[in-house]
Amino acid sequence: MLLNWVRKVLPAAVCGVLFAGASVAQSLEQQEYPPGQQVQETAPAEGSGQNTSNSLAASQQEALEPVVEPDLVKTRFENRFPGVEIVAVRRTPFNDLYEVQVGNDLVYSDAEVRFVMQGSLIDAVDRIDLTAKRLHSLNQVNFDELPLDKAIKQVTGDGSRVMVAFEDPNCGYCRRLHQTLTQIDNVTVYTLLFPILSPDSHEKARDIWCAEDRAAAWRQWMLNGVKPVQRECETPVAEITALARKLRITGTPALFFPDNTRINGAMPLENLRAKLESQDEAGSQSAQAQ
Repeated sequence: MLLNWVRKVLPAAVCGVLFAGASVAQSLEQQEYPPGQQVQETAPAEGSGQNTSNSLAASQQEALEPVVEPDLVKTRFENRFPGVEIVAVRRTPFNDLYEVQVGNDLVYSDAEVRFVMQGSLIDAVDRIDLTAKRLHSLNQVNFDELPLDKAIKQVTGDGSRVMVAFEDPNCGYCRRLHQTLTQIDNVTVYTLLFPILSPDSHEKARDIWCAEDRAAAWRQWMLNGVKPVQRECETPVAEITALARKLRITGTPALFFPDNTRINGAMPLENLRAKLESQDEAGSQSAQAQ
């Protein structure tokens, strides 16, 4: 199998169209290699961590090649992978290694875009996953700026814990999310309708938004499969879609929380419960500080 290690894509619990990470992997698959040439995965030799550190330190001390501007790497990447939209390119702390942002994903390349890899870049000395840290920074959003007035609001219990979800009516993982939410109390969920998956997603989103009781119509559809009655009215779908593109949302559900964090995909029950309970802890600490 050619370049299996480059096939890391966004979390599986996401419904979506073509993901950028998959586009890169597919483009790599289409590259031609000389007969008999194989790309193999090899386990690191014993003690290789120390050897790698030494060689890395040596490579950083030697200026083997002139610095290449990120814009040039971006151009080379676009030429190598036509149709793949590059958001940004920047240098990493490592010699001749560049971070390439493709949609919501990150890949790494040399200056010539001869070698491209997808995975986590680890600072072994400080024990930091640099890729995860960077993605966390890129995925942050100002929660207070999300248009809650254009969302379907559902409250359970006292509604003290809050989350926002971009969802498609035909998204199976969104249904799973709502099944999970039935097991969690004291939460307010704001659903922003983002119909991107199927031809009738727009119609269902419109019918649900135009229902007399939007929350009930959405709940009946997601939990029980009761199709909403056909209706006509003005909807905020176009504005929400524009916002989703601005936030580089390419799949559903996309979850946002008051601490400005974002999670792509449906979360397991315990993970979601812990994430929501962290709001309780933050509120308690804030009250104590006052």
